[in-house]
Amino acid sequence: MPSCLKKNGDFANFCLIFLQLCHVFGAVYNLHVCTYKFKEMAKAIFHAADKRGHANHGWLNAHHSFSFANWYDPNKVHFGALRVLNDDIVAGGEGFGRHPHDNMEIITIVLDGKLEHKDSMGHTQQIIPNEVQVMSAGSGVTHSEYNPDPEKAANLLQTWIFPDKKGVQPRYDQKMFDPQERLNKMQTLVSSIDNNDEGLKIHQDAWIYRTTLEAGKSVAHKLHDGHGAYIFVVDGNVNIGTQALGKRDALGISEAEDFEMSATATSDVLIFEVPMLM
Repeated sequence: MPSCLKKNGDFANFCLIFLQLCHVFGAVYNLHVCTYKFKEMAKAIFHAADKRGHANHGWLNAHHSFSFANWYDPNKVHFGALRVLNDDIVAGGEGFGRHPHDNMEIITIVLDGKLEHKDSMGHTQQIIPNEVQVMSAGSGVTHSEYNPDPEKAANLLQTWIFPDKKGVQPRYDQKMFDPQERLNKMQTLVSSIDNNDEGLKIHQDAWIYRTTLEAGKSVAHKLHDGHGAYIFVVDGNVNIGTQALGKRDALGISEAEDFEMSATATSDVLIFEVPMLM
């Protein structure tokens, strides 16, 4: 032991300082470990495009991200409040006959072609690409959906979201969204009727966003408390963390504060941010 540490209590002071430094560095280390573990607690569920349910009825070629009609997967019943995400191709001149809905928020996004909607509220509307349609079924509504073009198939995404209140008066709305407003940023298509956020309104504390990311670009998004994100790649290739997603792949993220997505090719992506209902 050096003699300088034996004089005037220097050794005791050294030990005290050393212990204090150990305590500080230990706390910093533990904070780092806790932060790392918190990030690792985020849950991610990958849904490959070719693992979706599939039904080809001739006039309708449908892929189901979640259990629907005659296709059932106990691991794919819903993601939080997101109940249905159907990728439908409707042959020219064909469509869904009049049928009922109640207590569901129904959102339709046409990717190609056009779709004509008629309902018991008196609406007759056509929907084309870059338009979004919302219908709150509430206490009950009937409607039909038909491809008015006899020559060209229509490709649409239809989403059902559980509402946060039942028995509301049925309502309908649709809106055109400028694709330039989502280039390398998030465009809000849908939000809650109870807030002042942009987008069409539904009876649920949920948001639907769309982005077109150019190759090499990225976008980050902070989730609302208690919400998860179901990220669906319409077209292109993106990375979220270490997970690569291609056309029609999806990733469900929950128990996370935020996420970042980067594109390796020009990509069209939808993000469904929903409360994580059991």
